[in-house]
Amino acid sequence: MLKIDAHQHFWYFNPVRDSWINEEMVVIQRDFLPAELQPILEAHGFDGCVTVQSDQSEEENKFQLANAEQHEFIKGVVGWVNFWGDDVEERLTELSQFKKLKGFRYVLQSEVDRAVMLNPKFMQGISKLNQFGYTYDILVYPDQLPYIKEFVATFPEQRFVIDHLAKPYIKDRNITPWKQDMEAIAAFENVSCKISGLVTEADWKQWKKEDFRPYLDTVVNAFGTNRILYGSDWPVCLVAATYAETLGIVQEYFAAFSQHDQALFFGGNATAFYNLA
Repeated sequence: MLKIDAHQHFWYFNPVRDSWINEEMVVIQRDFLPAELQPILEAHGFDGCVTVQSDQSEEENKFQLANAEQHEFIKGVVGWVNFWGDDVEERLTELSQFKKLKGFRYVLQSEVDRAVMLNPKFMQGISKLNQFGYTYDILVYPDQLPYIKEFVATFPEQRFVIDHLAKPYIKDRNITPWKQDMEAIAAFENVSCKISGLVTEADWKQWKKEDFRPYLDTVVNAFGTNRILYGSDWPVCLVAATYAETLGIVQEYFAAFSQHDQALFFGGNATAFYNLA
């Protein structure tokens, strides 16, 4: 069973394009490329990773797919496509030539319309993914979760994964209604959840491992061990923790689980979800 980091990013830092990387995040205001991540993954026994888009452009696909072509350890790419375009099916057809392109993400968390994913035009675009076998990564904040239930219910055959546990309010120790919403969404068998991005939602300077346990308990109990994926969210995690520290949080939590369940979480589920080889 492959050991996979199912969520990380590469970029050439551009202060205009990457304006979300603010002054508080100065540690990641630089380039992050495959040559830096590869030895980190190898040091922790990972066979590879899935790289996820961080810029909403066609250029992003070219950049990430070129990285994947040059580096065997990049097992899959989650790209970007304009789901609002009339030509979305045509674009997906063109992109289907790239075997390492496994799915897509559209950044929903920052949209003014919090229910934007239920817009008929957007949903029309999403409806085209499954015929190509593509996955969809859901990036939202907790206030958008009530809409996600309807969104995923509309496409029962589409494989979805929620990124970063939908960014719960860990720093504020506010677990409801996030917990109720995640439990409701987990009832849909076509939805998985990435256990990633934990440290960035906590107190960056003073987090403790026990801060995360209630959120981990919620997701593991709701989704089960077959629908959870490990992701480091490197290099974004570096604002609050090293790669080793980020990994250590979940290693300690899952230490009590069977070897089989640990293997599923640390790669088996990602391999199946993204159809990795």
